[in-house]
Amino acid sequence: MEHFMQAALEEARQGLDEGGIPIGSVLVHRGVILGRGRNRRVQLGSAVLHGEMDALENAGRHPAEVYRESTLYTTLSPCAMCSGAILLYGIPRVVIGENQTFLGEEALLKERGVEVEVWQDPECIALMASFIAASPELWHEDIGE
Repeated sequence: MEHFMQAALEEARQGLDEGGIPIGSVLVHRGVILGRGRNRRVQLGSAVLHGEMDALENAGRHPAEVYRESTLYTTLSPCAMCSGAILLYGIPRVVIGENQTFLGEEALLKERGVEVEVWQDPECIALMASFIAASPELWHEDIGE
């Protein structure tokens, strides 16, 4: 599992290097990464490409049973939009790098039967805390504030 969170962190760092928001995610099915993604709202001028959404997009189309057997790893607690996609596709498990800098819709996910595991990973926390301190306006835009 550590390997998959590291892959999500690589995506987050790449997003930051591109001038974007450092949130990364990977969708894993039976030990294989199906899709990797990072928040690309800034890079692509997108309204919806958060890290989780990008990972799902990059994974491509799959039968419903694939999503129902997958785990989504994300460096940050998923927002309402990304949580909605998790619920829509029936992804049963989400591993979150941290939720100290932003607490998303974890309660909703749990209420709907999703297994939610939060690691409070120091690298994930430091990456987001540093970004938020350096770019508060961009961060607030990303979370709709």
